Amino acid sequence: MKSFHGMYSKPQPIKFRIPTSENLVPIRLDIEIDGQKFKDSFTWNPNDPDSEVVVFAKRTVKDLKLPPAFITHIAQSIQSQISEFRSYEGQDMYIGDKIVPLKIDLLVNNTIIRDQFLWDLSNLESDPEEFARTFCRDMGILDPEVGPAVAVAIREQLYEIVVQSVASAREFRVNKKSRRGADYVSSSKAGGGSLDLMKLFGGRSSVLRKRKEWEFFEPIVDLLSNEEAEALNAREERNARLKKRLNEKEEIYLAI
Repeated sequence: MKSFHGMYSKPQPIKFRIPTSENLVPIRLDIEIDGQKFKDSFTWNPNDPDSEVVVFAKRTVKDLKLPPAFITHIAQSIQSQISEFRSYEGQDMYIGDKIVPLKIDLLVNNTIIRDQFLWDLSNLESDPEEFARTFCRDMGILDPEVGPAVAVAIREQLYEIVVQSVASAREFRVNKKSRRGADYVSSSKAGGGSLDLMKLFGGRSSVLRKRKEWEFFEPIVDLLSNEEAEALNAREERNARLKKRLNEKEEIYLAI
């Protein structure tokens, strides 16, 4: 029976986790030492012992024949991201029946992948890796590095959403102490721009594409030549450097 105390029933919090079958940390590395660069993305089990981080860093440097100096930087970057993830564990967050728009815009080797779809946050058994494998199979993508990259991109966005939800839940508790009678968190705060799943679709699914929006949500996959891929990478690196310089200038300005 629906609650008649206001238009919405009170949401129930759950403890922080990525809303997928496996609670994994999305890791992204972008390291440059003496002009040599190393980029990678993957997932990490936050329950693994910290000693595994250094073992992984050493093995990566050995396999890729990177300078030994990369070991420390790789290990520190991974450990920092794992520690940040762990800092949210045990905290409340709100999900409910919510769907959120996710976007994929990647260049993996010579393959461009662009897609957008709706993801059901309430399905805690969803599997980004399985979705990525199915996506690559359906789109005829043969590069084995594309699937993991797509899965990590999904997990990064889900991670950002639940971190926002933790902050909203914290704000809700503070407001509740100072303002009695608050019964629910609005969907815009609890879901980070999420939508009401049952109202829109009346069913449950991990990934959704509304029929009338198929034209706009159709995935795009393009295979570039080596020259095109190098040019696109160079442009993205220039944009990244420019963005970094602008951020540094803004930090200096704010510190004055």
